[in-house]
Amino acid sequence: MKKFVISILTVASVITWLAILVDFYDFYRPASFSTIELTTTATRKSATKLSEKPAELAQTVSLIIVGDVMLSRAVAGKMIKHGADYPFLKISEFLNGGDIAFGNLETPITAGAPVKPYEMFFRAEPEAGGALRRAGFDVLSLANNHTPNFGKRGLLDTFDNLTQNEIKYVGAGKNSDEANQPVYLTAKNLTFAFLAYNDPGVVPATYEATAERAGTAFMRLDKMVEAVKQAKTKADFVIVSIHAGNEYLVAPNQTQITFAHAAIDAGAELIVGHHPHVIQTIERYRGKNIFYSLGNFVFDQMQSRATREGLAVKIIFNQSGVSNISSHLVLIEDFAQPRFLEATE
Repeated sequence: MKKFVISILTVASVITWLAILVDFYDFYRPASFSTIELTTTATRKSATKLSEKPAELAQTVSLIIVGDVMLSRAVAGKMIKHGADYPFLKISEFLNGGDIAFGNLETPITAGAPVKPYEMFFRAEPEAGGALRRAGFDVLSLANNHTPNFGKRGLLDTFDNLTQNEIKYVGAGKNSDEANQPVYLTAKNLTFAFLAYNDPGVVPATYEATAERAGTAFMRLDKMVEAVKQAKTKADFVIVSIHAGNEYLVAPNQTQITFAHAAIDAGAELIVGHHPHVIQTIERYRGKNIFYSLGNFVFDQMQSRATREGLAVKIIFNQSGVSNISSHLVLIEDFAQPRFLEATE
């Protein structure tokens, strides 16, 4: 009987210690990726590693990414009529709520004549830079098929305007070295490197920056791979933006897929795409996330529901990587103004 009681106590002791160990693991296990959800609820903060310092345990950084921002044609008309902040009135609180907000600015900011509704060369008034800053943008890609629409003057004016408004830009520069260099932003305890590239298949060859010419960074695979590897030595996470794809098609083409996969193979954490003007596929590749096209964010393409919709994505990072992603659908109204769609819509 004594041996039986001892055996029972031994088993109970083992079970108790196993329970403690399970609780210990559940509390301290490394953060894992949370499934992408289409939601408007607040994102969750993940657990972190035991090796991190106590001050770092609560540190997370939120990155907000959006698609094409076009401030010309009908959008410019609405800004003149209602004020420069009009396109962002319903979403600026969301953008300002992130630690870093990133988008694709598809318009040079330079003075000039009004752009007619049917014209394809875009231009925004100098007041647009302040509106972008107040809206909450921290860094903008200029590697697209419209930023160089007004040549060297338009590009240089855009660089100066964004700099004056304390907005960083990437994917364009006064020469090829500037256009291809990463832009670094540090939020809390994490450093992010941004790179942006333009598909040569969707723009004139003269839009590429050279040693003597201002322009954009083109999607040159070897240059991108080296740039990502170098940026990874200085940053916790590398974000690569690509302006590519077939307009109005929801599936990415092989150029997009090949370039995005190569960027992740080189060390990129996240790929952000735009140009098709509609939302495209979201892919998980080697544990990383590829948004092939976020669609329009501010644009005057009111011809279809697809071109009026876009994704605003909020991504939560900790020391281990991405801990949560929430995707928010927006609908553009009045040729200029995005608003969030409700769940019932």
